[in-house]
Amino acid sequence: MATTATIASDASLLDHDFRRLASDDAVNLQDLYAGKVILVVNTASKCGNTPQYEGLEKLYQEYQDDGLVVLGFPSNDFLGQEPGTEEQIQEFCRLTYSIKFPMFEKVTVKQGAAHPFFDELAETSGTYPTWNFHKFLIGRDGKLIAEFSPRTQPYDEGLLAAIKSELGN
Repeated sequence: MATTATIASDASLLDHDFRRLASDDAVNLQDLYAGKVILVVNTASKCGNTPQYEGLEKLYQEYQDDGLVVLGFPSNDFLGQEPGTEEQIQEFCRLTYSIKFPMFEKVTVKQGAAHPFFDELAETSGTYPTWNFHKFLIGRDGKLIAEFSPRTQPYDEGLLAAIKSELGN
């Protein structure tokens, strides 16, 4: 199920700094991804939804030339399903699912302790992630288009339609 929302202000949701996964390299999402269609996903390596990594990577590979980027944010918020270090998470993602889409530092996404980026996504959409693999779709203008439940598979008809529409496909 998707919820659509628009941001009242002109501020971009992307104006946040993060470290790349298992790195000291800090980047600003706005600087790197302005003008892209972005699918933000909170991830976990030991979850029933973990196989979604495969579809997320496939989406990224299939549509990156059109302007889509998938951004993964590991989180240990739900039943401790991301207990590893960032190095362990990175190794798991690369070896198990050949993940090439950008992954960032392990963060908290739950209401009350969420990283400010996820607070803004939740404030805009009306929903905090309730489980691993919650998805937020951000348009080329840096504004939220829709959010999708963790049960929504990467090739779900509604998610794919929203991505293609924003990409102009």
